[in-house]
Amino acid sequence: MNAATRPNATKDRLRLGMVGFGAAARAFLPALAHDPSFVLTAVADPVESVRAEAAETLGVAAYDRIEALIDHPGLDAVYVASPTQLHREHVELACRAGKHVLVEKPMAVSLADAQSMVDAAARAGVVLLVGHSHSYDEPVHAMHTLIEGGSLGRVRMVNTWCYTDWVYRPRRPDELDDREGGGVTIRQGAHQFDIIRLLCGGKASSVRAKTFDWDPQRRATGAHTVFIDFETGAAATAVYNGYGRFSSAELHGGIGEWGFEAPRRGHTRNRAAGSPEDELRAKQARAKHAIPGRAPHQPHFGLTLVSCERGEIRQSPDGLLVYTDDGVTPVALPTDTSPRERVIAEFHDAITGRRAALHDGHWGLANLEVCLAALRSSREGREIALTRQRAPATHDFAFASRSGPNSPQETPARPE
Repeated sequence: MNAATRPNATKDRLRLGMVGFGAAARAFLPALAHDPSFVLTAVADPVESVRAEAAETLGVAAYDRIEALIDHPGLDAVYVASPTQLHREHVELACRAGKHVLVEKPMAVSLADAQSMVDAAARAGVVLLVGHSHSYDEPVHAMHTLIEGGSLGRVRMVNTWCYTDWVYRPRRPDELDDREGGGVTIRQGAHQFDIIRLLCGGKASSVRAKTFDWDPQRRATGAHTVFIDFETGAAATAVYNGYGRFSSAELHGGIGEWGFEAPRRGHTRNRAAGSPEDELRAKQARAKHAIPGRAPHQPHFGLTLVSCERGEIRQSPDGLLVYTDDGVTPVALPTDTSPRERVIAEFHDAITGRRAALHDGHWGLANLEVCLAALRSSREGREIALTRQRAPATHDFAFASRSGPNSPQETPARPE
C-alpha cells in the first residue's frame, strides 16, 4: 500500500515516537510544539533516568527499547535518533512494522547499511526521510531559489567554511570513531555536503580530500578540506575545523550556528576529562540544554559563498547578500520558521502525499557517499569517483512554513 493512502496518513495529527532522547531529539521539541501535524506520543531510551524525565516532563509513554515503542497503540511514525551504528537496525524494525521513519543524520555507517534502509522503506511502502541537515536553513532555501530562477546564471563554485569546538564537546567513544559513523567528516560533513549538493545540482562526480587528526590526546578525524566536482562543471570546497580555537561566528557578524549572538573570541577549548562514564554523564547533562527553536537571526553552518556566472551570493546574519555588476543587494529573510519545523513539514507532506520529499533515503545515501569518499580519498591519496548521486527535483524543494512561502522568488532589485 502506498504511504499516502495508508489509513493513518489522513488523520489530523500523526502520532510520533522518538528512539533516543538526547540532544538531537530534544532539539525537535520546539518544532513539534509549533506544528499541529504531529503529536509526540512515546519515547524509547536505554537510560532509565532519561526515560523518567521524558515521561514526567512531556507526559508521554517511555520504553527501554525500540521494539516496545513500535508496539505503542496507534503509532504512525518513528524518529530514529539513536547512535549511528544502530540506525540500520532501528529503521528496518520500524519499516517492517509499517511506520514512517525520520532518521537523524548521518544516515548510516556504510553505504550497504544505507541501501538496506532504503530498500526496507520501499518494500514497506513507507516514507524514509533523512534529517536534520542545514540545507533546511532559510538562507540555503533562498540561495537555491535564486539559483533556480536563473537570473544569476549557472553555479560555477560553492565554498563553505565551518569552525567549531566539535572535537572537545562531551562524546561517546563511537562519535569519535570513523568506523562507527563518527568524526567530523561523517557527522558534520553530512551538513556541508548536503548544502553543496543542493546548490550545485546534486550529481557530484568525484571527491578529493585531506582529513586531519592532530590532537594525540583526543584521537578523531577533527578537520578536513574536501574538493568536489559536479557533472554540471561546477566545483565546490568544504573546510571544517573542529578544534575550537576559531569560531565561524567570526565570519558571520558574531552570530552563532543557531541564530543567536555568540562570543567574538572563538570557543573555549574545554577538553572532556575523566573516564568514559564521566564523559557520558557530561554529554547527558549537555543534552538537556537543547538546541533552541526560533531565533532572532538566521542559522548557519559556517559561511557559504556561491559564485554564479553573473553574481555571488553569501549568507549574512539576517539573510543573504547578493553581489552583481550593479552592486550589493541585501536580502532580509524571515525567522518565523525554524529549520526543524521545515523537517517536520517535509515529513508530514511526504506521508500525506502532498509533496515528495527531497531528503529521502536516496538523497541521504548520496550525501553519505560523499562523506565516505572523502575519508577514503584522504587515506589513499587519490580522487574517488562517485556512483550513487542524484539530482533534486525542483518541485521537491519546498520548505515553506504552513502559512506560505518565505523565500525570494527572483533576483533582488538593484540597490538604491
